Amino acid sequence: MQVRNAVIPAAGLGTRFLPATKVVPKELFPIGDQPALQIVIDEALGAGIDHIIVVSSRNKPAIEAYFKPDDELIGKLDESGKTELADRLRSIGRDWRATIVYQDNPKGLGHAVGCAQEAVGDEPFAVMLPDEIMGSSALLAQMNGVCASTGGSVVAVAEVPRHLVSSYGVIDPSGELSDDGVIPVKDLVEKPSVNEAPSNYIITGRYVLTADVWGEIAALRPGRGGELQLTDALKAQAARAPFHAVVSDVSRHDTGHPLGFLTASIELGLVNPELQGDLRKFLGNLEY
Repeated sequence: MQVRNAVIPAAGLGTRFLPATKVVPKELFPIGDQPALQIVIDEALGAGIDHIIVVSSRNKPAIEAYFKPDDELIGKLDESGKTELADRLRSIGRDWRATIVYQDNPKGLGHAVGCAQEAVGDEPFAVMLPDEIMGSSALLAQMNGVCASTGGSVVAVAEVPRHLVSSYGVIDPSGELSDDGVIPVKDLVEKPSVNEAPSNYIITGRYVLTADVWGEIAALRPGRGGELQLTDALKAQAARAPFHAVVSDVSRHDTGHPLGFLTASIELGLVNPELQGDLRKFLGNLEY
């Protein structure tokens, strides 16, 4: 079955970016000339997804406003000859559907994903963490294909030096890495110590999950940090059903902290045809 739904958890407070996030959600911060959220949405659309479910907070009304048409603004842009910009605004939600659901009482990533159950329904779906910006849709498209061919859930992973594994969820493989970068998984471990980590493949912010995960999420009990951990629900899936990881070979930018956001803005600007020339000149003239 083609994955048609993507869940984007976006209810967090963005405390690392205060005071800016007091009024502007981090997901709407611009990277180049696009909000980070739209870059993630474009990745989903490129992988064949046409329904975006954003799990937001009622304290972040700007996210809901982002998806609402603004005919007055579009009209003014048209009148001033800025038709290309007007068309970009028209395109938001035009050929795809957006649904906003709310996580009123944040209890962790597992809880956030569970808030989207009614909007998703009984079919496979993607989960896309908006702090992670991928360089293309290729990874998510491959994960969709692995889910369809195996009938099980899939996570994206990246290979890192072993001393970094304790900051992430880590997979425990049950077989070898295939030529196309797929690994069968028997277990997942949340933030293991370096000595106890079953591999050096860390889980990144892309998941394609089968609908039976809803039952596992409903059964979650508070785990690490007192939160309902999505990893615990995935562990239960991996213990009883096919479960795979896909090793990412696309570029990945972690915008969850100010330095990562800054470096992502620079790196993506350097591949943007409209920005790269002037940006390269600026960087080349910097004095350190």
